[in-house]
Amino acid sequence: MYEIFEQLLQKYGVSAYKVAKATGVTQSTLSDWKRGRSTPKSENMKKLADYFGVSIDYLMTGKEDSEKEPQLKPKDKKDIEEILASTEELLKQDGLMFDGDPASPEAVESILSAMQIGMEMAKKKNKEKYTPKKYKKD
Repeated sequence: MYEIFEQLLQKYGVSAYKVAKATGVTQSTLSDWKRGRSTPKSENMKKLADYFGVSIDYLMTGKEDSEKEPQLKPKDKKDIEEILASTEELLKQDGLMFDGDPASPEAVESILSAMQIGMEMAKKKNKEKYTPKKYKKD
């Protein structure tokens, strides 16, 4: 596992110290992994995988599942939340009707949930379709 970690450090041009500071995984923990004194805990593996934008499987084996669907980045999630927040304000205004009846809070929540799922799927599909091959992970 540590060899793959070192490859990621080189690939992204960061130091183990910088990764330790950013993830909260101590340098002594990283040193213990390097020397084989301990094995990584799952929560630390998750932190490192998230930091580098890879899966835990990749961190362990160096191989990524090629069929894996694209993941949303925090910016994508934030964009979706902003759109939903402004839409929610519109949907909660008085006068919104469905089949002549006022919209219930449950109906509004259902609409927002469906919109969120649709936007997440669209973002993932666009990432898959429009990301140039040179930026895709093999």
